[in-house]
Amino acid sequence: MARERRRGSARREGVVVPVSDQGYEKELRAEQEYVTGLYARLDAERARVKGRYSETLRSRGTTLVERDAEARALAKEIKRLDVADNGLCFGRLDSVTGARSYIGRIGIYDDANEFEPLLLDWRAPASQAFYIATAASPQRMRRRRQFRTRGQQVVDFTDEVFGHPGDGERGDAALLAAVNAPRGEGMRDIVATIQAEQDRIIRLEHPGVLVIEGGPGTGKTVVALHRVAYLLYTQREQMERNGVLVVGPNTAFLRHIGRVLPSLGETNVVFTTAGDLVPGLSVTAEDGPQAARLKGSLRILEVLKAAIADRQRVPEEPVSIELSDVTVRVGADIADWAREEARGSGLPHNQARATFLEVLTWALTERAIKRIGEGWLTREDREAWENMRADLRTELAEHEGFAELLDELWPVLTPETLLAELYSSTDRLRAAGADEALWRADGDAWTVSDVPLLDELVDLLGRDTSAEEAAAERERKAQAAYAEGVLDLLVNRADHMDDEDHLFATDLLYGEDLAERFVERDTRELAERAVADRDWTYRHIVVDEAQELSQMDWRVLMRRCPSHSFTVVGDLAQRRSAAGATSWEAMLEPYVPGRWLYRSLTVNYRTPAEIMAVAAAVLDDFAPEVKPPESVRSCGVQPWARQLTVDEMPSAIEEFVRDEECREGTSIVIGPPGMPGTVPASETKGLEFDAVLVVEPEHILADGPRGAAELYVALTRATQRLGVLHEGPLPPALAGLYTSK
Repeated sequence: MARERRRGSARREGVVVPVSDQGYEKELRAEQEYVTGLYARLDAERARVKGRYSETLRSRGTTLVERDAEARALAKEIKRLDVADNGLCFGRLDSVTGARSYIGRIGIYDDANEFEPLLLDWRAPASQAFYIATAASPQRMRRRRQFRTRGQQVVDFTDEVFGHPGDGERGDAALLAAVNAPRGEGMRDIVATIQAEQDRIIRLEHPGVLVIEGGPGTGKTVVALHRVAYLLYTQREQMERNGVLVVGPNTAFLRHIGRVLPSLGETNVVFTTAGDLVPGLSVTAEDGPQAARLKGSLRILEVLKAAIADRQRVPEEPVSIELSDVTVRVGADIADWAREEARGSGLPHNQARATFLEVLTWALTERAIKRIGEGWLTREDREAWENMRADLRTELAEHEGFAELLDELWPVLTPETLLAELYSSTDRLRAAGADEALWRADGDAWTVSDVPLLDELVDLLGRDTSAEEAAAERERKAQAAYAEGVLDLLVNRADHMDDEDHLFATDLLYGEDLAERFVERDTRELAERAVADRDWTYRHIVVDEAQELSQMDWRVLMRRCPSHSFTVVGDLAQRRSAAGATSWEAMLEPYVPGRWLYRSLTVNYRTPAEIMAVAAAVLDDFAPEVKPPESVRSCGVQPWARQLTVDEMPSAIEEFVRDEECREGTSIVIGPPGMPGTVPASETKGLEFDAVLVVEPEHILADGPRGAAELYVALTRATQRLGVLHEGPLPPALAGLYTSK
């Protein structure tokens, strides 16, 4: 393979071949003309769809539901067409047969022939050669041309001409330009520069769990997001019905990656952190390693079940309930029988309360009837027996003391109430067989590790639907009353019209029928509905920094994706959580036995070789069995270290920030947790910056058993420049840093 260089020469089969400026300019004009035509076709299609959208909104020939569905579909299509403006066409493939194909963000077809593509969607099967063709395996292609564009203008192009095997792997000036470019506010898509090893992963059709592991800078996150875009393209109907969930380590990371899928025209995606998987919950605290490990283990399930059982009680002493004609006593015998029946029902705790109440009520009414009717009432007198039973049941249902006793013996519980009261009571922890490391004074100061427990308790406890059902019934009656009022107005109005001019509304509708018209429809987008609904299930889930997830976290996610279709992204060497994964097999095999695949990415596109050499020394110290990813480039700038006094440190940090503000790109200061003016390494996972200043690396190392992994993360965030400030001696792994004065 060889690369033709613009304006001067081309390298073909290792031989430099003259290429005239005139010939290049002619080719460039021809490509510009073609791309201009694509934009004209895009504008025409956009105008057509917007016209249909306007017509749909004005239409009166369809039902409201049909009109709403069509309008939503057209609105999505408008968004898809709008995002295609930026980098609409980024390349061309020439086959050995002479056929040409242009590759871009979306597919565009000829008006005269709807089966003739003017522009191939990058996800189409015919586009794959653009990403994987090499000299050794040209995929029946003769040339790959890559455009560099600015707006709608083709600035220049670079050609790769495929020839004899042995010319090497794909050389990519477009790739190097992209990885060397200054970073902006968020992650960019890589649709124009996807590499062969990435493309093969993106297009995998595996229906189960796909694990993508790679060291820092290997592009595993952006590959996972492009795989989502590919699945949405190939399985549009199934994927859009339920949407896709993307789980990231923190909100900064989600903001960083948030524009990638919209830039590819995909919007039915929910972005969240593991701490936000329970709607409405606010995480305000952090567990220590021991508590996190205990909560993340599946053994916590037995603690939760025992904690629920502990709230299902029998009275220590009989409790008297005074009714109008008789006093009944609730003793341990009756309550224990009712409890066993309720537990044996297999229902969640709150639903099983009805069984507990039913058995208790039956036993008490039986005893009451026998006492009241002693000497004169027999079971043969069925009518009198049933009448008395009905009266007693009504009296018990309205009895304040009985209601209080019921709440004491079998209370309605919420996940938050149960867990908060468990954590804040050593007695309850002991009764549930839990380790006292779970105790905390503020029971409802929720942590990320509490989220899967609260989610599990939703199913173990079930919901108390009585209040919801009563509210729904009141709402239904109110709507019916409103509709009846509307009908009365229509009828009264009709009474004042000529017989031939009016039609009585009551001939057409009853009040409850009309009430249905006033029910508010849910007009939220899929992502809005999904994030607010704990019971929503997704078609596919992406999990980033997956090495941090515990066994309990995985239960939550598996529950939200019944098909168990996942793209899992992580790096075991970067694990920080005490409850996280130590092996992918141990974590996934219990859930998807034989249904998970492992793929690795080995090339570092982010971190230049000079910086990666420093990070690799740290990696070798704590994970010598892990091979660091190989950087594709050098930046020519050596990372440096400077030793300062504690008083000099703040001004040195300010100087770095001030200097970087004068440069193009992004920067960050990373330090140990709690250090003023710095960001902890754990909050920078998955992010990248042009310049990184690491402060007090020895303190980062000393921050718990995973301190070395945190330092490794900190060092590998930089794409161009890395500096280190330290007060004490440098850790041995960093001894090779250039010393700056």
